[in-house]
Amino acid sequence: MVEKGDPGFKWVQPQSEWDPVVLNYTSGTTSSPKGVVQSHRGIFIVSATALIDWGVPKHPVYLWALPIFHTNGWSHVWGMAAVGGTNICLRKVEAPTIYNLIDRHGVTHMSGAPVVLNILTKSPDVEPLKNPIHILTAGAPPPAAVILRTESLGFVVSHGYGLTETAGLVVSCAWKPKWNTFPASERARLKARQGVTMAGFTEMDVVDPRTGESMRRDGVSVGEVVLRGGCLMLGYLKDPLGTSKCMKDGWFYTGDVGIMHQDGYLEIKDRSKDVIISGGENISSVEVESVLYTHPAVHEAAVVGRPDEFWGETPCAFVDLKDGLNQKPCEKDIIDFCRKNMPHFMVPKTVVFKDELPRTSTGKIQKFVLKEIAKGMGLKK
Repeated sequence: MVEKGDPGFKWVQPQSEWDPVVLNYTSGTTSSPKGVVQSHRGIFIVSATALIDWGVPKHPVYLWALPIFHTNGWSHVWGMAAVGGTNICLRKVEAPTIYNLIDRHGVTHMSGAPVVLNILTKSPDVEPLKNPIHILTAGAPPPAAVILRTESLGFVVSHGYGLTETAGLVVSCAWKPKWNTFPASERARLKARQGVTMAGFTEMDVVDPRTGESMRRDGVSVGEVVLRGGCLMLGYLKDPLGTSKCMKDGWFYTGDVGIMHQDGYLEIKDRSKDVIISGGENISSVEVESVLYTHPAVHEAAVVGRPDEFWGETPCAFVDLKDGLNQKPCEKDIIDFCRKNMPHFMVPKTVVFKDELPRTSTGKIQKFVLKEIAKGMGLKK
């Protein structure tokens, strides 16, 4: 490609590291996608940081189970070029194709949303890997049960957190050696947390969205996740009002609801728009989903609020069951399972079985679509 290029081509150099370099769009899980303008500085910081934090060596073989256009593939497009990586691309994320490419090319690294982990572990014919593969997951809080299943196959799962507005991942679940002595289920629970700030990012916090005051680091007090650092977006394209709503005093208000643990690790509990308020109680849809994922018959699950005549709204679970089940659970079976494994006020009052959950092009479940379906069911009485 270089040999066929025009040697007289004049590259346009930026006048400043803060000049725009790329325009990305948010995934549109809660509303219409917004154009996010990123700077040269931000892209450089997040690309270099991703390599350092993940410990990527020279000449990795990277499988693209993550769309390259999704925040520039979490900035791995530039990162893989920097370390001389080989990029293995696929048109459709399917388990047989992925495992075939892994064997054929000797894949060492890959990334994907939690839905990719689910796809990799769904097939009953899947066998453990011949060699460990490092897989980085982000984009939505992964249930601990999904991480546990993935690692049982030989994948080394790393978990991170970032947004289109941060140009890639800025928080990662930095692993502590002493955790290796814990039971597998406990290791998976710890790894399901988002983690601590990566080397190239400045600061994160969980605050009261009304006052901006930091919440207690007790693993219980819930607030909004805010971020500050050099790889934050320049702003939303032609949307100064939208930019001003989420950028306050240098902090980016993510709209994600989370808690800070005593050890300084962040854990996302939900999107603020997805918290279910039932009878005055705040219910994290993510926590309910995490329990549903431990049911042996459940492949995927998403929980939203359904209007309720008495409680205001109650949890409504949309469930995609695993293939090849000899006996499929009914709504009562799922509800009874939840009642045994979570506080009763969090238990779904409605369960809807679907063959497939609606998704964005990047694999995220479109909860606003499910909310409309739940709303169309009418008031729960």
